[in-house]
Amino acid sequence: MPFSRPTVGDDTRQDVTADTAIAARCVDLVKLYGEGPTAVRALDGVSVEFPRGVFTAVMGPSGSGKSTLMHCMAALDAPTSGTVVIGDTDVTTMKDRELTVLRRDRIGFVFQSFNLLPTLSAAENVVLPQRLASRRPDESWLATVIGTLGIGDRMSHRPAELSGGEQQRVAVGRALAGKPEIVFADEPTGNLDSASGAHLLGFMRRSVDEFNQTIVMVTHDPVAAGYADRVVFLADGHVVDHMDAPTAERVLDHMKRLGA
Repeated sequence: MPFSRPTVGDDTRQDVTADTAIAARCVDLVKLYGEGPTAVRALDGVSVEFPRGVFTAVMGPSGSGKSTLMHCMAALDAPTSGTVVIGDTDVTTMKDRELTVLRRDRIGFVFQSFNLLPTLSAAENVVLPQRLASRRPDESWLATVIGTLGIGDRMSHRPAELSGGEQQRVAVGRALAGKPEIVFADEPTGNLDSASGAHLLGFMRRSVDEFNQTIVMVTHDPVAAGYADRVVFLADGHVVDHMDAPTAERVLDHMKRLGA
């Protein structure tokens, strides 16, 4: 079910035509699965930039390469060729240990399937990356994130005791708790009902507007994309278009033309 974006008189979304620093980018990114004539070219020379402090949605038909792009950008999967840069760091030249530190310290990732550890409480899941790094969480920032997500009274519960929406908000809290440079979210509302999805999207919008967070979200839903500042459209492993200040109606019309 699609999510209804609240109507507001003052649209505070970023002007992405302004001179904005780049949080992440890729150049000539290629990702092949398999070998020889049966190889699947999921990404075929993709070059795209994600501005800092901007909410970007990535959309495209099934099989367009959007989730593959997300995983390569977040250093969860290695491209076949091309370059991925986070800030000013070339991710594609890093060794496994360096990539682990990069993902832990500079990147947040929100999975559609939540990926919470079932034996830990919500609070323990949220601060797990900082604990693994032997760092004390910023308690003030942590309180802000938890309070804004509205999960303060659920932090002692384990994932099995939480609703799907609550689990996903815990997962978002974990992604933001370490103040990452960029957060990648792969279909974060895909397993949520309409109300939970709208709540989560509203928080992601607020985290960009109020906390200057950078978010890149893969989504198939035009209304979810309407929360973003801009949309990048993929088709057949290529970037085929961009849209600034998207609305659900404009995105839906564009997706129809792409054959989604």
